[in-house]
Amino acid sequence: MPENTESNIDQDKNYEMNDEQAPFEADKIDDQETIGTNSVPLDNAGQEIKNDAPAVEKDPIEEARIELAEMKDKYIRLYADFENFRRRTAKEKLEMISGASADMLKVILPIVDDFERAKVSFDSSTEIEALKEGVDLIYTKLFKTLEAKGLKPMESKGATFDAELHESIAQFPAPSEDLKGKVIDEIEKGYYLNDKVIRYAKVIVGA
Repeated sequence: MPENTESNIDQDKNYEMNDEQAPFEADKIDDQETIGTNSVPLDNAGQEIKNDAPAVEKDPIEEARIELAEMKDKYIRLYADFENFRRRTAKEKLEMISGASADMLKVILPIVDDFERAKVSFDSSTEIEALKEGVDLIYTKLFKTLEAKGLKPMESKGATFDAELHESIAQFPAPSEDLKGKVIDEIEKGYYLNDKVIRYAKVIVGA
């Protein structure tokens, strides 16, 4: 019995020693795993091996093709926008002219009616003075209607000849020295529309 007891004591000591060494060995294993995980690969000279891939050089021809394609796309878009703007502007201009013409015709139509009534009077009336008075009234009405739309006659007779306003169709000797280079007669009256010349006056100039 005593021998067995000593043997048991020795075994207990061995177990205690193994228990004390076990954590130490486990710590060594953990340290080795950590070192293996965080270790940096080295070459034979002990220098760190870098795995950076070399930069790929861009092909200048390919870059030029890409840039050309982008510029072509921008040009096509800009050209399409300009064409749309041009067509829209032309359409608006035609609509504006058409609307202005319609407004002008609306105000002239009553005067056309007056002329038609005057024609009927010419066939049935023998009073010349009454017919003349009726025509004068129609003319005055027409002229005032046109003036309201911005039409203004050009006063040329006696004025200095101006190529910006007048069209000389002939030259006659001036009746006096002060009429040389001036309009001595007016063959066809010129007109302004809102201070812009819409018809040049045809005149005779003194020489």
